[in-house]
Amino acid sequence: MAVISELIRVEDEVYLSFGDYTLSEKKKVSDYPFEGNFFKVKTYKESTRLEQNDLLVYESVPGTAVHRLTETDGVMEFTVEGPEDAEITLGMEEETDYEVFLDDASIGVITTNLSGKLTFSVELSQGKQVKVRVIRK
Repeated sequence: MAVISELIRVEDEVYLSFGDYTLSEKKKVSDYPFEGNFFKVKTYKESTRLEQNDLLVYESVPGTAVHRLTETDGVMEFTVEGPEDAEITLGMEEETDYEVFLDDASIGVITTNLSGKLTFSVELSQGKQVKVRVIRK
């Protein structure tokens, strides 16, 4: 897999892929329609952010590329890649417990704060991808 050169795209009619961590300057795509919602992606080497109807879905520092993101019935799944370790913040339900899995290994249960943000770190390096699965408890 590689960066998403068009910044955001739909795959197999059910997944979103987005992000380009190789860009030296921030680029964005706004009002991208998918399943009755509008998405905005902002991405470059320092951060990648995806919003759905102006609400946070995903943010990473530094920038990453996300492949095949899907969210159904309290489960969010995607594969992430980047040139170095990244801190990822997801917009979830407020004050809710989620178990986070990286490459099928649990890193524990994390409780979101009052704004619904769930934050964790992922070890990345050039050419390495990590499968992320977040399950509402």
